[in-house]
Amino acid sequence: MTDPFDALREPSRPADPDPRFAAELRQKLQLAILNGGEMTTTEAPARAELHSLTPYLAVSDARRALDFYVEVFGATRRGDPIVMSDGRIGHAELAVGDSVLMLAEESEDVGHVAAPGGASVRIEVPDVEGAVRRAVARGAELLRPVADTGHGLSGAVRDPFGQRWLVAQAPPRTSAGKAPRHGEAGYFTFQVPDDEAAKEFYGGVLGWQFSPGHVEHGWGIEGNGLFGGLWGGPGRQVGWKVMYAVDDLDAALARVRELGGQAGDVERQPYGLSAECVDNQGIEFWLWQP
Repeated sequence: MTDPFDALREPSRPADPDPRFAAELRQKLQLAILNGGEMTTTEAPARAELHSLTPYLAVSDARRALDFYVEVFGATRRGDPIVMSDGRIGHAELAVGDSVLMLAEESEDVGHVAAPGGASVRIEVPDVEGAVRRAVARGAELLRPVADTGHGLSGAVRDPFGQRWLVAQAPPRTSAGKAPRHGEAGYFTFQVPDDEAAKEFYGGVLGWQFSPGHVEHGWGIEGNGLFGGLWGGPGRQVGWKVMYAVDDLDAALARVRELGGQAGDVERQPYGLSAECVDNQGIEFWLWQP
């Protein structure tokens, strides 16, 4: 009989770490080094978990619904769906931000059927207009156009499976997943002469992924510990342009002018108030009141 402890006498073999653990550790190190933050577990990005309330939808076509929610709302799949003997999906889960969405195909046998008019689920997304536009393009009914009704940007759609979605602007967050405090860098824009060349280079070197932005030659950057965008084209100051959070934008702009800088006009954005500025050495930046 082989001694079970023989395995302990063999040479150690290095193994790749768990990808999620590696990503979280990399983000904590970046925060600690660049921002002087502390390496605590509270600074890791929130994981999707079950909370006191979890929506459970009854849909007519669960496979199409899963694809729809992934494409429109940026949800991610949690494991493989449970498929019944008749081919219907009896249970499936999606991660949406820090929450879990459960769904299954309608089954009259157990009373799991879509209510008339559909359920009403409120969802927060970083790009309300983009989410609603993608939903309508994929067959959703527009119930309420995107607008700011005094409580932030929002809109409403009914998806092709009968569910009613109240789509709202997600509150501002830093790369560590927290709401920014006064003086913190809340967003980074990497300005380059050629956005396509930059995408190819940094995608290949750092593994960044890019999604279309709201301006020409503009792209959202998806990367570990990075919350920002890429903007290409001539006539811009090449390099990183930072957006800093402030408690009182008007007061901050007054201080910019007093100290020899230049302050632009205040603009209302879906994520708050912002203004372009230039410091007393000619460096461009934004100020942002969430």
